[in-house]
This record gives sequence, structure tokens and C-alpha cells, in this order.
Amino acid sequence: MNETSNPEEDHARHTGANAADDVVGRAGKAPGHAAFARQSGGTWRTVTAQEFADQVTGVAAGLVAAGISPGDRVAIVSATRYEWALCDYAVLMIGAVSVPLYETSSAPELEWMLRDSGAVAAFVEPGRCQATFADACAPSVRRSWAMDLPGLNQLCGAGTAAPAGEVERLRREVTSDSPATIVYTSGATGRPKGCTISHGNLISQVDEILAAGGIADEVLTEDASLLLFLPLAHVLTRLAQFAAVRAGTVVAHTSDFQSVAADLATFRPTAVLAVPQVFDKLYRTAARQAATAGHARVFRSAARIAIAHSRSLDTGGPGWWLRIRHRRFDRLVYRTVRAAMGGRATVAVSGGAPLPPSLAHFLRGAGIRVLEGYGLTETTGAVTLNLPAAARIGTVGRPLPHWSVRIAPDDEVLVRGPGVFTGYRHDEPGTKEVLDADGWLRTGDLGRLDDGYLTVTGRKKDLIVTTTGKNVAPGPIEDRLNAHPLIDHAVLAGDDRPYLTALVTLDPDAFADWKRDHAKRPDATVTDLCHDIDLVTAMRAAIDAATGDVPPAGAIKRFRIVPTRFEVGDELTPTRKIRRDHVLAKYSDQVEALYSVGS
Repeated sequence: MNETSNPEEDHARHTGANAADDVVGRAGKAPGHAAFARQSGGTWRTVTAQEFADQVTGVAAGLVAAGISPGDRVAIVSATRYEWALCDYAVLMIGAVSVPLYETSSAPELEWMLRDSGAVAAFVEPGRCQATFADACAPSVRRSWAMDLPGLNQLCGAGTAAPAGEVERLRREVTSDSPATIVYTSGATGRPKGCTISHGNLISQVDEILAAGGIADEVLTEDASLLLFLPLAHVLTRLAQFAAVRAGTVVAHTSDFQSVAADLATFRPTAVLAVPQVFDKLYRTAARQAATAGHARVFRSAARIAIAHSRSLDTGGPGWWLRIRHRRFDRLVYRTVRAAMGGRATVAVSGGAPLPPSLAHFLRGAGIRVLEGYGLTETTGAVTLNLPAAARIGTVGRPLPHWSVRIAPDDEVLVRGPGVFTGYRHDEPGTKEVLDADGWLRTGDLGRLDDGYLTVTGRKKDLIVTTTGKNVAPGPIEDRLNAHPLIDHAVLAGDDRPYLTALVTLDPDAFADWKRDHAKRPDATVTDLCHDIDLVTAMRAAIDAATGDVPPAGAIKRFRIVPTRFEVGDELTPTRKIRRDHVLAKYSDQVEALYSVGS
């Protein structure tokens, strides 16, 4: 077996047992230091560490007065926002168990997770979430509170009835083995699974992130700021928030993807956490704006130089001619790319899915270092991470302190470390299936190790086996296709078939540009043009270009343009991963047509 580990490093570690201790600790260390920033009247208002601690304690007291006891499950049904952090820490502070649920969940999905978790109470964001929550029938939920200022103020007011010192007593009674949260997987491969994560898991994961070289010194510092817009129900975003609170980094939130660009411009964070689709959107937007201004050739040249400059950093550094051209394009192009992220961000953390190496090189060449990592809900977030001074683009980095990674004979990635979860709720057989007696977790991902750096090559479950006996991991090929400006999402088919085929959806902005450039009606839809010879030819060329150097087994013989975009809650999980089995079942007629004689 191929294995790598990161032994214990000499660093200061968290000494408490409650994940909410950091709130109290920051208030004691730097009460007047800004901990959060929240929007009010179009401006960002800071919340100091002491103010936040007081608010968390007030909500916690309200929960105690409402009869919430240690071990009780309390759901949070909301998009990413300041109140999410407030309620989450309040639940943890009294030893209750936080159950974060995606705001995009349907009523039946919400009902199932509320029942499965045994939630006795819930915080619910006003508006659409409240309507969905009302449609979900969960008899165990006895109380619910609106996650807005009036609702939380009312809860805090009721907290005055709680016995004096009760919140502090409950906080100190929590042990590292106490359950802290039940986090549901995204459901990309079936019904979501409830992962029980302890306070010790959360605390140790923050320890390891801040101990990793360059993170506490360069990324999460007291002078830094972080904008979060991915769902806090996802463990990656939530862990980033825990680490930022511990480090004293100012955290801001936004839940509307349409306003992310505006919020980046006004908040101007020093670091951004996102999934690859966000960085891809940044690149596509910059390219489209350049083309609209008549500077498409300049942008393409700048992109090539950025990638070349980034690659040279791994091979001795750029030569004088490359440095000159890079400086020129920095004035013309790269500063606008950085401006799109607020103008101050020099670091971006990417996770949740593989980041195309060319995109990572472009961003680094444009002045934004991308730190790509790898982890699962079952590992309480990150297991490996590319660090500022030791990044290898195309990999997901080396193990964090106290983590070990092993590659099994069948190429499955196995991991062991302090963040490995307690188990799946109500599913002991499922827990035993992935977690052995020695603490090794079977991730279900395929990968390889090179010099201690992990490269994830696909999902074991997604492996396509053709009738010719060839094994094909669809993920890397789909990532190549998705990198094309015209393609929004691609899904491969071919299991137990003679060859590979693909379903593709179109990026709406790129499609509009394509129609203009090819003299098509501006109001023509994808349905109108999905069989248009020009569009089909362009898509064929894109597929051939993306798969030109893959082995013959990875060649895509036929494809079909799907007229409608994939949406979160249907074809996509809340973190925008493809729900592969669902897509292939939903579009089974189109898949069958691709294998029909004469199609």
C-alpha cells in the first residue's frame, strides 16, 4: 500500500472541550476586536468578539429557558447568514446537537431529515424556508424560532428566566466525546446520511488547519477577512467559520449568489472560500467582458501568459521575457480579475470538487493563490490541503497534521485522523462498512500519492465499466468538458455499454454570445437550436478538444444537448455536485437514444 502521514507538529492547541469555547476565548482575549461583519442598510457593520459572545450566550439562555437540554437535536434551516453562526454556537454552547439543513431542501427531504435526526426544535429563516418547513411534518419538533432580529430578540428575552450561571455550567460539562452536530451528506449518490460529529472532531480539525504551515500566519490572521457564501450546512464552510473565529479573522456572509460580486466589491475580503464552479464563473465572466469590449485576443493572450507564469514558478521561475509580458498583462487584465474578488484577496480556498489545473494556474498567474484541499463530511472537512509555500497545482495537497492517507490496492483513498466522524445515525452496518477497527475510513474516492501529495482521480461508485471491459472514471473527463466556455455541465454514460456518450447543458451567458456570433435569433432557446448544425458542430469540436489526449476508452462517441439547465434540488446537490444516478434516470430516454441504431 502507498501511504503518507503528517506527524504531530509543535503548536499551541485548543485546551477546552466545547467547540463554542472559542467564542468565549476570543471575547476574553480581544473583546473589542471585530469578529463578524453584517450588512445593515447597504453597509457592513462590525460585530465585536464581546458583542458576539453576549449574543450567543443570550440565545443559549433562551434555549435553556425553552427546555432544550444537552443532547437535544436543534435544526437550523437557513441560507448562509450571520444569524446562522449565532444560533449554531448557541446550540453547541449548552451541549445540544446542531442539525444544519440545506435551505434548498424540499418539504419531503426536510421532513425525512428532521425525523431521522430526531430534532426537537428548529431555527428557521423567514420566507421560503419557513414555508417549506411548515409543509414538512415532523412530530418530534416541539418548538421553532424565526431566524431574524425580532425572533432572536424574543428568545433572548425569554432567556432571563434561565437559572443564573446555567449556560456556563452546561458549557463546561461538555466533553470532547460529546456529540456536537449531525451533518447530512449532500445526497449525490442517494438519500443523505446523517454523520455524527463530536466536539473533539471540530476542535481538533480547527487545530490542524491553523497548525498547517502558512495558514495562521498568512491566511487566517487577525488582520484578515473572509467572505462566506457557500451553504453553512456544508461542513467545509462551517469548518472555515470555526477556524476564522478561533484565529480572530473577520467573517462576513452572503446567501444570494446574484449579489456575491457586489458583496465582494464592498466587503473586500482578503480570502475567499468557494467551489470550483465559482472560480470558473469568475474566469468566464472576465473572458466574456473582454470579448464584449473587443479585447478577446488580449484576454486570451493574458490567460496564456498567466498560466505560463504560474507553471514557471514550479520549475525555477519565469525568464525575463515572461516577466515583462506578465507585468504588462497585470496592468491590462489581471488587476481586473483581482478586482472582481474585491481587490484585496490574494488567497482563495477551493474544495468540494476538483479544480481544473489550467484554471488554478490562471488564477495564480493573475495574483490569486488557490489552496485546493480534500475532505468529506465523514472527516469533518479537510484531510489534505495545498499550503501557501508548498502548493502543487493539480493535486489536493498533503495531509494536515495528525492525518494519514493510504492508497488501497484497488486505488481507493483511505484516511485516518482526528476528524473522522463517530458514525452514521441509525446505520451501524453502514458505519462498519466504511470505518474499520483501526480507524481507517474508506472514502469511496479513487486516487494516487506522489511525493506525499494526493491526486483524486474519481469516485469508485461512479466508475464506468464498458462491455469491452474497460474501466473509465467519468469525473476527470467531465471536468475537462465543463471547462469549455459553452458547457455548463456534462454527464457521461456508458456503464455496460459499448462506448461512452455524454449529456451536456449549455452555459446561458456563453450560449447568448454564441448566438450573436453565429447570427442566430437572439430569442432562440436551447430547445430551438439543440439540433442546429452549427451548434452541434461547435459542441462536437469542444468534446473532441477536451478528450483529444485521453485513452481510447475515454473517447465520447455520441452526445446529446439537454435543453434545460441542471438545477439545485433536482440534478444538482446543494453544493452543486451532479446527482449522477438521478440525472441518468431522469434523462434515460435521451441516453437510450444515443445507443439506438441509426441515432
